[in-house]
Amino acid sequence: MSETAFASPSGEAGVHEPHGPVGVLMGGSSAERRISLYTGAHVLAALTQRGYDATPIDWRNGSSLAAELRGARVGKVWVALHGTLGEDGCVQGLLECERIPYTGSGVLASALAMNKIASKLVFDRLEIPTPGWSVYRSDEDHDLPEFPLVVKPSRQGSSVGLSLVRQPCDLPAAVDAARRFAGDVLLERFVPGREISVGVLDDEVLGTVEIKANADVFDWNAKYDVRSGRTEYAVPAALDPATDTEVRALALSAHRALGCSGLSRTDIRLGNDGRAFVLEVNTLPGCGALSLVTRMARHIGLSYEDLVERVLLGARLHG
Repeated sequence: MSETAFASPSGEAGVHEPHGPVGVLMGGSSAERRISLYTGAHVLAALTQRGYDATPIDWRNGSSLAAELRGARVGKVWVALHGTLGEDGCVQGLLECERIPYTGSGVLASALAMNKIASKLVFDRLEIPTPGWSVYRSDEDHDLPEFPLVVKPSRQGSSVGLSLVRQPCDLPAAVDAARRFAGDVLLERFVPGREISVGVLDDEVLGTVEIKANADVFDWNAKYDVRSGRTEYAVPAALDPATDTEVRALALSAHRALGCSGLSRTDIRLGNDGRAFVLEVNTLPGCGALSLVTRMARHIGLSYEDLVERVLLGARLHG
């Protein structure tokens, strides 16, 4: 896909929501609430700048989201939630029941992508390369991947609860950290090499980013502590043509395998031997002014406002 194929949205701003304002759904009660508020605030500003009647919906713990949606009388929802409940198909199911078109993937794709074990099963079945893995049962489990390995909760994003374990004696503490969150604990073979993210928008590759973190894993601090200087980004990723083609194809295959829609971001590990492995697909990637997908979009000439509007124009019901 040519980078120039992504044209800016056309049409008059502010005329796309005849049945009510656009609700920008943000916040939530997951460990990623702060990141969701960041995404939501930027999306709201971009839509407002484009002339849309957009209203923020900060979903707080204990409140009825259905009641808030009905009270706001929204015609569409731009889903800016991250993490559990918002990214795992739960909110998508509610919006289907309320018959409110929404951005991003539907119920099943959201649930599959958020559950790393389910994703791995799909990738293995379709022969999409992914690092060797197992579900943690006990320290004596003979199916443990070889050390070093990555320990992570199976149903979290943004590297929440993730640890890199180099030797068996450090495994119990890493498992305890992952168990603070819902779901099984996933053990994954660590692939030394480069971290590549690939964006997909409307079933076409948006672009690539290489993440150069001054750490072995791109963890929460490396992602969000911008003042630390721990992470640099290369847009596009500096890859030879064959490898560039491969990682783009892998991301698109993973996006399609899970049934994703709209905007997604696939995280890929490029080993020192040149082999590429899909780690996971993010169906609601961070979409603030400095987020990875935003950097990709800008590289091909899509402004941040273009990207946000492009996502909105794909809002629909999946059921």
